[in-house]
Amino acid sequence: MDKELKKQIKEDEFKSAVEHAMEWGRSHSAEVRVTALVALVLAAVLGAVGYFQTSQRQQAEQGFAEAVASWGRPLASPTDPAGAGSQAFANEQEKYTATAAAFDALARKFPSRSEGLRSRYLAALSRIELGQFAEAEKALNEIGADRRAGALEPALARLALGDLYRRWGKADQAADAFRQAAAEQDSPLPRDVALMGLAETLEETRKLAEAQVTYRKLQDEFPRSVFAPEARRRADRLGSVIQG
Repeated sequence: MDKELKKQIKEDEFKSAVEHAMEWGRSHSAEVRVTALVALVLAAVLGAVGYFQTSQRQQAEQGFAEAVASWGRPLASPTDPAGAGSQAFANEQEKYTATAAAFDALARKFPSRSEGLRSRYLAALSRIELGQFAEAEKALNEIGADRRAGALEPALARLALGDLYRRWGKADQAADAFRQAAAEQDSPLPRDVALMGLAETLEETRKLAEAQVTYRKLQDEFPRSVFAPEARRRADRLGSVIQG
């Protein structure tokens, strides 16, 4: 098969995988955090790549697949402390320490490959779960500094910063991060996710009028979004509170 045709097929598969992963995230928004959604996107992207051209590429993609699988391993439960054949992690500390180390190793080994960049991003998400906010912030800012139109991992990093700051208790910075992500017209990510994060952050900080406007914006610009019904409900409720 012609080399350029192979490349185009791979790119089409990549885009399709991202679209399917994002649709899953939109339809299961009540079940996932932003960080979990973007991790799912990368896992789906990996699954779309069906062939290898070099030994290094095979090693990189296999290593990334194993690290993502480790991310998805469950925690041991009280009724099954051994974790179904000891495949489960004892607790979240153990899980995310292991995944951060695995992704760090891949990032160091394949710094110039896409798997290396994705690994840096997922290592940062692991550090968010560990409460290592400063380290995660540094990594996400470095990744997100790439402003090429349509670049996936940098857009993911900039969106993840909003979730990081919310969990860190830095509401103003969280709002700024979500606001910037929502304004990226050429982003490969769904902007309604950023708008919902922004509106929720504003509501949490009692900026009710601005939160209501943002919920209305989401509802008007993305009427088919999975967030639209909730945005409408919250906007109506905030309207009553503001008027009362």
